[in-house]
Amino acid sequence: MNDVIINDNEFLRQFETRIDDKLAKIEYASQERKIFLTKLVIPEEVNDTEFKDNFIKAVLYYIEEKKLRVVPTSPEIAGFLRKHKEFKELLPVGIRI
Repeated sequence: MNDVIINDNEFLRQFETRIDDKLAKIEYASQERKIFLTKLVIPEEVNDTEFKDNFIKAVLYYIEEKKLRVVPTSPEIAGFLRKHKEFKELLPVGIRI
């Protein structure tokens, strides 16, 4: 369960992964060197917080590889970043959570 494979669907502007044959996604908007994570969508049937956390982590690691900054506009993702200070360096200068 730790290894979540994500797909960056640039056409729909969302990161995607499958769980139990259902699609989970994080919608985004990009501007300059920043990516705004706007919405987290996890299928109703999936009631697994560990999966949700691993999915968000996988997306954040992907963004880190691309050397982008993260602006979390989704409440769930902002809450995740509050709890996981190790991703604090991904925030743009002046943004606090």
